[in-house]
Amino acid sequence: MTIEATGEPRREPTAHVNRLGFAKRHAKKKRSKKTRKCAPTMALQDLYVSCKEVFKGPGTVPLHQDVKRLCHLLDNMKLEDFGLSCKLEFFNPKAAVRGTPRVTYTIVYECDKFSMCVFFLPATAVIPLHNHPGMTVFSKLLMGTMHVKSYDWVDPPATDEPDSPAQVRLAKLEADSVFTAPCHTSVLYPTTGGNIHQFTAITPCAVLDVLGPPYSNEDGRDCSYYKDFPYTAFPNGEMGLEEEGDYYSWLEEITMPENLQMFVIKYLGPQVDDSSS
Repeated sequence: MTIEATGEPRREPTAHVNRLGFAKRHAKKKRSKKTRKCAPTMALQDLYVSCKEVFKGPGTVPLHQDVKRLCHLLDNMKLEDFGLSCKLEFFNPKAAVRGTPRVTYTIVYECDKFSMCVFFLPATAVIPLHNHPGMTVFSKLLMGTMHVKSYDWVDPPATDEPDSPAQVRLAKLEADSVFTAPCHTSVLYPTTGGNIHQFTAITPCAVLDVLGPPYSNEDGRDCSYYKDFPYTAFPNGEMGLEEEGDYYSWLEEITMPENLQMFVIKYLGPQVDDSSS
């Protein structure tokens, strides 16, 4: 999921966003003359320390044992590790959302090697198909029920193939499933695991994303959005590429959808202790 790469300005949170509870926590802090950081939970601190050791920077992919290590930690993480609760009004499945559902995110921690963010999606909110260039991403559904659709690129066709559809590229469907928390952590890699994915919230959802390395326009890790077409929508779709159990689509790169609304709010939950960094 995209962070700053969406090109969206940082906006003030709307009414339904304030139901996350951060605003109330912020108001209490004004009573103290000194601003104190909320101490990290053990789970959050363990995740931070592990990420520092696992992510080596651009051009690298975590080793298999390191992926298992992070998945084990993430599988056991809960909303409470970020100062949140399932009892918040935001997660009430009967709570009405007026207008276009708006995706909100908060940055828990960020450095040049990895970032940790929590995304909040009201019911029916969609983060459209987008990629993660050169990145390994761990996604942990903390709350709610979500539909996930993801693709990986098929080997690019040779440039001298005249029958290749213009401006579209063949991709293999990796996932088209519904997940309900608690569930296992999903992992995508630079070229496998469903690097191009779309999230659709069936109920209000909270998703923790750990990205390594994070998006960076300067380093060529910008975010691209896509629209998918059925495999049979173009002449090449008649070649019989699809085999039993495999499904393909054509993806066309598009500009960021105009109806995509993403807002950032300040993270006021437990902070990681990076004093030894």
